[in-house]
Amino acid sequence: MKKIIDLIFLLVFYNIIPLWTELDIYNGLKIFGTAVLSFMFMIDLIRSEKIPVKSFRLRSVKRGTSLIWLSGMAVIPETVIIILYFIYSDAGVLPKIFSIVMPLFAVILTFLVGFLRTAVGSKQIKLTDYIFILIFWWTPVINLILIYRFYKKAKREYIFETDKMELENARAENEICKTKYPIVMVHGIFFRDWQLMNYWGRVPASLIRNGASVYYGNQQSARSIPDSAEELKQAVMKVIADTGSEKVNIIAHSKGGLDTRYAISSLGLDKYVATLTTINTPHGGCDMVDYLLNKVSPKMCNWIAKRYNSIFTKLGDKEPDFMSGIKDLSPVRLKELENKMLDSPDVSYRSCMSCMKSVFSTSFLPLNLGYLIVKKLNGQSDGLVWVESAKHGTFRMVKASGIRGISHGDTIDLFRENIEGYDVREFYINLVSELKQQGY
Repeated sequence: MKKIIDLIFLLVFYNIIPLWTELDIYNGLKIFGTAVLSFMFMIDLIRSEKIPVKSFRLRSVKRGTSLIWLSGMAVIPETVIIILYFIYSDAGVLPKIFSIVMPLFAVILTFLVGFLRTAVGSKQIKLTDYIFILIFWWTPVINLILIYRFYKKAKREYIFETDKMELENARAENEICKTKYPIVMVHGIFFRDWQLMNYWGRVPASLIRNGASVYYGNQQSARSIPDSAEELKQAVMKVIADTGSEKVNIIAHSKGGLDTRYAISSLGLDKYVATLTTINTPHGGCDMVDYLLNKVSPKMCNWIAKRYNSIFTKLGDKEPDFMSGIKDLSPVRLKELENKMLDSPDVSYRSCMSCMKSVFSTSFLPLNLGYLIVKKLNGQSDGLVWVESAKHGTFRMVKASGIRGISHGDTIDLFRENIEGYDVREFYINLVSELKQQGY
């Protein structure tokens, strides 16, 4: 109902010229009425809408999408009004010209303000969306399709995020993720635990809101499994010392799961780890590593390694070792390390794995290419790890009900994307709440 009232007001404002030429009232009243309607129109563009949660960002998305909807819905009735005005009105040429120019300007302004407000608030609309709109802005039909997709994506984000915030606010007091032991989240290869760009995306904040105590592995971005395991051990022991807890629960992604297994089995960390949950970890290795190392010349490998090590040294790594990190993902190398990574009877091991449904299940080029290679070598994968390789301990396959599947990056919320049929934050909340229910 509010939108209909808003639409009626906008149509009245858009048609000030036809209105004043057809009504026989004093010019002073017309001027006053124009000023009042113009002021109300500007207020309508900048005002916010009430929403059920406290979020400036979502208020911006809500009002922005409403303005886009209003500008679109106003086009057809406005066109009819202009045609009828031209046919039946005795007004002169100048009023009729202005009866087209003013609504056109006002509709465009309504849309642009809505577009900008949506763009300011939305996190789900990606750079590629803006690029396509910019390129095809003047292409009929295509531009309308792109704008509609822009509107639908933002509208879906508002609904999803509002529901999410309401859910978390409602259950915050229950502290469903307040486990007996703190959570240590261990990143995979080629990343660091930076505060400004969290490896785990929106996941840690959601866990903390639901009662979890979250810490990080803080190992360097790329080193051998034994070296990364030693760094991880130091991080875990610091958590133990800082919290006074007897043990920790570890959630590890990708190579981080291998680093953790080595630290548990060979570095004495088994006494301090209650559970290890690995996410898309190549326990059986990545055949793609051997495939690519055979394809790429040693000279090129050394060149890439030097550049990588140089960049990550500047980003905070003390001794990055690109080649050692890569080679330790080889099935052959993992076979050599197998006796040093045997499961401890004192630790509960769980593993989770997802897979892409097609090469188009992600927009991240390395994973697109990885999917094609792993499909040829092994079969189903997340773009890096094939499904069978990820199985270790109690295994769980993670699936999305939508059409795109879940990539290696999606499992850590790499792109902060709301995927149809897969709520990454809720997935981790469920994992940790299960740990709490099981007494960990």
